[in-house]
Amino acid sequence: MTIGSPHDQQVVLEARGITKRFPGVIANNNVSLRLHKGEVLALLGENGAGKSTLMNILYGLYHQDEGEILVNGTPMRASSPHESIQRGIGMVHQHFQLVPVMTVAENVMLGNEITRGGVFLDRRRAAHLIGEISRQYGLEVDPNALIADLPVGAQQRVEIIKALYRNADILILDEPTAVLTPQEADDLVQIMHTLVAQGKSIIFITHKLREVLEIADRIVVLRGGHVVGEALPATSSEANLAAMMVGRDVILRVDKAVAHPGATVLEVRNLRVRDDRGLLAVNGADLDVRAGEILGVAGVQGNGQTELVAAITGLRAKESGSVRVAGQDVSDATPRRISELGVAHIPEDRQREGLVTSYALTDNSVLELYYRQPFASGIIRDEAQVEAHCARLVQDFDVRTPSTHVPVSSLSGGNQQKLIVAREFSQPITLLIAAQPTRGIDVGSIEFVHSQIVKKRDEGVAVLVISAELDEVLALSDRIAVMYHGQIVATVRSGELTRDELGLLMAGAGKVAHEAF
Repeated sequence: MTIGSPHDQQVVLEARGITKRFPGVIANNNVSLRLHKGEVLALLGENGAGKSTLMNILYGLYHQDEGEILVNGTPMRASSPHESIQRGIGMVHQHFQLVPVMTVAENVMLGNEITRGGVFLDRRRAAHLIGEISRQYGLEVDPNALIADLPVGAQQRVEIIKALYRNADILILDEPTAVLTPQEADDLVQIMHTLVAQGKSIIFITHKLREVLEIADRIVVLRGGHVVGEALPATSSEANLAAMMVGRDVILRVDKAVAHPGATVLEVRNLRVRDDRGLLAVNGADLDVRAGEILGVAGVQGNGQTELVAAITGLRAKESGSVRVAGQDVSDATPRRISELGVAHIPEDRQREGLVTSYALTDNSVLELYYRQPFASGIIRDEAQVEAHCARLVQDFDVRTPSTHVPVSSLSGGNQQKLIVAREFSQPITLLIAAQPTRGIDVGSIEFVHSQIVKKRDEGVAVLVISAELDEVLALSDRIAVMYHGQIVATVRSGELTRDELGLLMAGAGKVAHEAF
């Protein structure tokens, strides 16, 4: 059932014939769409289809080369976000625009400060206004909390409050559930219910087809910078929406044969790891991953998965316990040493841990390999080899970019993810650790990444997959380890428990460890 119903057919936002060119690429080519009052319009498309470019034009971050934008029937030519905000348009970006060391109230009024006597910040009044917005729209948040201390879902609520604080009637949500747990995503849907019920209008960008069918009133699909179709959820399916996005039929299930596990490659014993606050995040965890199998870790985000991966890959110190890779103790090894043992790592946070976004694609394609042959001879880097390697990755993994020499920051989030996957899969590996491997990528790319993970398994690689998407864990895994409060509370064969039974274990029901090998 859709959450909005545009009974009032007033057009609040219209794009007519929008064209935007960048060097070597036409991001938007004669794109037109309409948003009605009280409507949720879903915008679908592959990575690089032009969705974010179009939204950045509507928000004033870019300016179109051709075409016009109308807000409530009046033309708008915004040269900055400030002008779009004045016209009632707010945007919640995929990567939040918040200052971690500042409070919620300080972030919300940043650039639109409330003062006393024209000099001092009036934090009390700002907190009061934030409290009113929170109650009105169901956006529970503490105005005095530091952003750095808030979970991702709460940070997103702050971004929405920022827009509403500036009187936005039109909200653009760019991949709003890409970094949320299932529970946080459900909370967001309820918030969207409240927003449209009170007359707000929403453009909703996502790759998750199930969400589109549940949430949207209408669906517009972009491909290659063009609008290729419009659909209604009631007459659509995941399969036909995927085909419209990609231009071909997409296999929405993981096609894999029965695994034939070999020797144990990764052994984790009684691992204890503390988080950034000094609290015990991993509390005596044990797990094994064998060659030729995929072990999926299921759990609500925040139950120690992030710290578990960081400890295994050498990115976080362990309080106690041991980690062995291919029989070698790497409990105190550096990330480089672990990488040299044949461990590939797709990190949870692609921008902080997977890429140097100010560097070009060429540099990022050899971040862990730049000192090895054939990319270097002694201290001299072989630029021709690096460029050829990067070009192969871009071609083989369909990374959409005008050039291998542009900074990675210019790529869409999904294409950044594909570059990381390409780099990690391009080297000889014995263990693949994939944390949120398909976060923020489109259905065609998800199909490709899943097939590549299964291919690595079939080549004898041991694969550890950590995902907040239970459906992904169920689809990929040969065995599933359930993590709750820093402990592995159950390890079962794929198919042994139902989705609901796994969900109960993830919520802490039935904590007695169950091993099924």
